[in-house]
Amino acid sequence: MHVLVTGGTGFIGSALVPELLGAGHQVSVLTRRVPDSPPQSFALVESPAHLPNPVDCVINLAGASLAGRRWSRAYKDEIVRSRLETTRRLGEFFGSADLPPSLWINASAVGYYGHQQDGLLDEHAPTGEGFAAQLCRDWEQDAVRAAGPGARLCIARFGVVLDRDAGAYPQMALPFRFGVANWIGDGDQWLSWVHRRDVVRALLLMVERADMQGVFNVTAPLPVSSRGFCDAMEQVHRTFLRIPMPAFLMRAMVGEMADELLIGGQRVEPGALEDAGFTFSFASLGFALRQIEGR
Repeated sequence: MHVLVTGGTGFIGSALVPELLGAGHQVSVLTRRVPDSPPQSFALVESPAHLPNPVDCVINLAGASLAGRRWSRAYKDEIVRSRLETTRRLGEFFGSADLPPSLWINASAVGYYGHQQDGLLDEHAPTGEGFAAQLCRDWEQDAVRAAGPGARLCIARFGVVLDRDAGAYPQMALPFRFGVANWIGDGDQWLSWVHRRDVVRALLLMVERADMQGVFNVTAPLPVSSRGFCDAMEQVHRTFLRIPMPAFLMRAMVGEMADELLIGGQRVEPGALEDAGFTFSFASLGFALRQIEGR
């Protein structure tokens, strides 16, 4: 299968591309600039018009990081534009192609559900309010249009993806590496997390299984509270002090992003993935952290 990956050099895409190649797929990665010495194992293209042959599958992961920097108006515009414009341009290109992709896998996030309390959320839960929820709604709607009526469409709503050297984890782990165990606000908000290896495995399953379509929560089956995350981190880091990070201080440090991504939360379950027979390699946070930290 010829797979086009957008965001193929990002946190998830850089781990996914080698696995796609190892599974025998031909891979092309859409990039803003092709380097002078491109890789030999897959194609880098600046435009879908430069693809070497028709695409069977699109995996659309493109988008500026939600936690990349403080949410100014300009950066929020970049977050939106980097997702929606890429998706719409791909939809326009493949909509006029003689052989459009038969499979479209599109990233989204559990931010779709907005801020929730203790209710357990599956893929049928309603959408919420706020910037992240609106972004996810718009992105998913654009993906439906871009894929077209004839394609199999999978929407992957990612939780907080964890791995050692990139993504959210290095910032989350920083206080613990200095011996300080902390949590945000009252510590009761839910964190729906997932190990990056399980994200890649879930995406590969969507590629390979022709019966999988619709929305999939890509989160580990055991979400934790902010305090629960702190407790698990203390099992892999020696700490000397336990203190909360006050919500008002977090707001002062990172602005609107604090309320959207850090102080609120969602308790999400991966019902559709589990119904499809997916087994998580890292179902518990403690096991995931021990692997990440090499313990």
